[in-house]
This record gives sequence, structure tokens and C-alpha cells, in this order.
Amino acid sequence: MKKVVSSIIIACSALAMSAAPSILSLKHSISDNSITYPESFETDTHKMLQDWYLQNYTVLDTNFGNSQPLNATDEVYIKRLSTLPTTIEMPYNQIVRSYINMYTQRKRELVEAMLGMSLYYMPIFEQALERHGVPLELRYLPVIESALNPDAVSKAGATGLWQFMLPTARGLGMEISTLVDERRDPYASSEAAAVYLKQLYGMYGDWSLAIAAYNCGPGNVNKALRRAGMEDKKDKDFWSIYYFLPQETRGYVPAFIAANYVMTYYNQHGISPALAKRPLITDSVHVGKRVHFNQISQVLNIPIEEIRVLNPQYRHDIIPGDVRPYSLVLPSMQVYSYIMSEDSIVGHDATLYARRSVVEPTSLDELDASGEFTTKLVVKTHKVKRGETLSGIAKKYGVSVSDLKKWNRLRKNSVPRGRNLKINTYERVYVGRKPAPETESKPDVVAENSSNSTDTGATMAESPSNAKPESIAALSTEKTVPAAAPAAPKKEKSKSKSVASSSKKKGGFTNHKVRHGESLYRIAKAKGTTVEAIRKANGISGSNIREGQILKIPR
Repeated sequence: MKKVVSSIIIACSALAMSAAPSILSLKHSISDNSITYPESFETDTHKMLQDWYLQNYTVLDTNFGNSQPLNATDEVYIKRLSTLPTTIEMPYNQIVRSYINMYTQRKRELVEAMLGMSLYYMPIFEQALERHGVPLELRYLPVIESALNPDAVSKAGATGLWQFMLPTARGLGMEISTLVDERRDPYASSEAAAVYLKQLYGMYGDWSLAIAAYNCGPGNVNKALRRAGMEDKKDKDFWSIYYFLPQETRGYVPAFIAANYVMTYYNQHGISPALAKRPLITDSVHVGKRVHFNQISQVLNIPIEEIRVLNPQYRHDIIPGDVRPYSLVLPSMQVYSYIMSEDSIVGHDATLYARRSVVEPTSLDELDASGEFTTKLVVKTHKVKRGETLSGIAKKYGVSVSDLKKWNRLRKNSVPRGRNLKINTYERVYVGRKPAPETESKPDVVAENSSNSTDTGATMAESPSNAKPESIAALSTEKTVPAAAPAAPKKEKSKSKSVASSSKKKGGFTNHKVRHGESLYRIAKAKGTTVEAIRKANGISGSNIREGQILKIPR
């Protein structure tokens, strides 16, 4: 009886082992009908092909221009993947094939563009990976992460060639500010990626799990391992926890395998490789001064697009070298030109790019003394977003709902999303004071009088002690004659006063909105007029004014 029971147990165990697929067989037989492709597959290929580097440094091999997509059998795919010189395992299954088909059939132009960009970026990736002792096949991770676009930003906010999230990037020591984002820097981000991938491999001891954790984070991988019961097993890998991973991560390792395949065997599918039109040899220099790309471009006669391609980490074309020294990558021959011409570069249009370190605000009294304010109509356009209402939009711009409906010819209080609304707003704008009319003058008369007085003074200055009494009397007589002459300038002065007063009367009024705590005396003193003049202009008998009241101020 015992023999029969033991035989039954052995048979059941064998049946269970044959029914449950092993990890080795699972990675080759797994399938998925709901595949989510990476965001890099949505890259605007046409825009990417207009990249300055592709236009100026590469050319497509025309021998493959008219080739049609070439399909291969599963056996051919398996053989090609197995012959790739890689440390990381490259198994084949139907999921991997779907990604290979996507690259070789529907995204052929994207592959052509990436092959062109790889001429510049792949050596940078390989140097960083080699320095940290990680497999070189990881250089194709940016292919699926960003399609080799340093300015790529995912819907979740991951940025750069290696698609780092902000907390992860800062944890790896990368600088992210308004002016500098090292996630876009090919050199800094490649160093950080190599360090991070090495850390992840140290956690799991398997490259497929490390690559999955790079995409969704170690927390999600650890959760999948626990749910799959593989946490303490030595033979754990990506395929053993495939169905327990987030859906977008399930296709990450298959996409990585497909990227290695297509970047190696593109010629077997008639995809045109990009050839180097001329070599781009670069070097770097440390910049210790604040410099704008336009200054470098105009002095060294380098296209600003080339500076941007080589230095994508500077988000606003500004190198803040006054904060700390930053690296600037240029064509190698131009590096020496920069070193020799740095002072000329920094001084070129310096006032245009200078920053003020100390600023004193202009007082209202100074503005009022030097000019006037006017109210100007400004028409703005607001695109209605999801969840917005007319009342909320009206409150945002300080207008009424009825005006908003009137300006846009709306009958209902609801407005569809995406519609552009016209909004009339008023802004207070400072304008210069109009020049006062010039007063008439008679320079000839004034000059004549001044010369007469000077001659008289000179005559009186001649040794009066030696002068005779008759001459002294004559002098005194002559002195009384020109004494009446200065009456003419007095008339001119009164005439100019009358002209100025008449021009002041013609000047009209300026408006002043009463602010909290102001009085008629204070306003009159600030505006250079009198309290009585303000009262007369506004029909005020007393001194009571209220905040927000508009007063006419005589000019």
C-alpha cells in the first residue's frame, strides 16, 4: 500500500512540474496581448530629422533608400540575438518580436534618425559605462528612453537622454535649476546613469531586474517579487515577475532587447544608416564668467544652433559662470579661440546681458514729477481649460461675468473647453510729460544791456583817486543814464511769466486716485500745486476726501 501511495505522489509531482513552466521556458514562450509601448515611440520623427546635427554632420546612405521592410522568421531572430556579443541575456519571444516589428516596420524613419544621432552620443555613453564597469549594451537604454533626444520630457516629468526624474537626479548629485539641468547634459547624465545602474545590479544581482527597476523604481520591483513569491529565490529575473509589474514596465526589457537588435541589424531590414558627412571632434573649457550663447556665437562666428546641440543642459542659453565654473563644449579648434577671446566675448554687448546687483525703486513722487500715467486698454486671450467656469475666469482677470459674455457673444454661463475667450483689461501705463512750450526771448537786448553795465564798471574801476571832480561828476551823470536800461529785461521776465502761466492754464489736468492715508495737503505737496487749486478743480469746499476717489490735479 505504501508503495502505491508513494508512486501516486511521485506521479503527481512530475505532472505538476511538467504543467508549471520553468523560468527558462517562460522567457521564450511568454506572450501579452496588451502591450504598452514607451513614449519614445511617439517622437515626432519629422522634427527630429530637422535636428541641426543631423542636417550638418550626417547623410543617409542612399543604397538603402528604396528598400522594403524585410521580415525574418523566428529562427532567424533567435540566431541573431544569440550572436550579439553581450553579457546581458537577450531571449526571444512574441513580445520581443512585437517591438522588433515596431522598429523595423512602422518606425523606420525614427531608427534612421537615431542611427544618425548615435554617431555623436554612443561614444559618450560607452566611455561612462566602461569607466564604471557595467555592460556596454546598456548604451541602448536611451534609445527606448528618449529616442536620443536630450530635450525629451516624459508625461511624468522624466527629462534628458536617460530620462531621470528630478528626485532621482538630485539624489545622484546632478544640478537642476532654472538655468542649468544636468539631466540634459550627455556627459553628466551618462555618468549618473552608469552609477545608478551599477547600484541597481548590486541590489538584485540580475541585469533584467536592474533594467526594470531603472524604469519603474526599486519599490515596484520589490513589490512584484513579493507578490510572485520570488523574493528569496536565486533564479529570479524579469520574466518570472512579468505579470506582477506595472503595465508600462512590462515592455521595457523587451524594448531594450529590440533596441539592441535593430541598432545592430538595421541593414538586414533595409533601414538607411546615417553616415558621417564630416567628423565632429569636440573639447571642453571651463567658463568662470556669466556668458550668453549669443556672445559666443557672434564673436567666434559659430552657429548658435551648434552651441545648443553641444550644450543642451543650459536651458536659457546662459552659462552662469559667475556662480561657479561650468563646462562649455565646443568644436576642438574653437576651444582655443574661446580661451584667447574670452574677454572680448564677455564684453560683447555686455550691457544687453548684464544683471543689476542693486536696484532702488523709483518713488511715485519722482515719476509724477517727470511724467504722467494713463490708462490703456489691453485685450488678452484666455484658452478655457478643463474644469474652468466663466465666474472663475472672470474673477481671475478682475472682470464681471456679464462683460465676459458680452465681449465673446455668449448666451449661456457654460463655455466649452478649448475655446479662446477675449478679455478686455485696463492697465496703468507710465508716459513721459509733454515738453512745455518755449518762451520768447530777446537775446540781443539782454546782451546789449549786459555789455553796457560791464563798460560802466570798467570805467569806474579806473583809478578814481586821480580823477578830476569834473570827471567824477560826469561819471555819476553817465551812471544814471544806463540805470534805466534794465527795465527792458523786467518786461521780458514778466512776459515769460505770463506765457508760462498761460501754458499752464492750457495744460489741463491729470487724474490722481486717492490712496489710503493721503490728505489734500500731502497730494498738493507731491504734485507741486496748492490745496486751493485742487479744491477749485474738483469743486471741494472742505478737506474731506475718501480712499479711491479720483481727483483732478492742475498741471
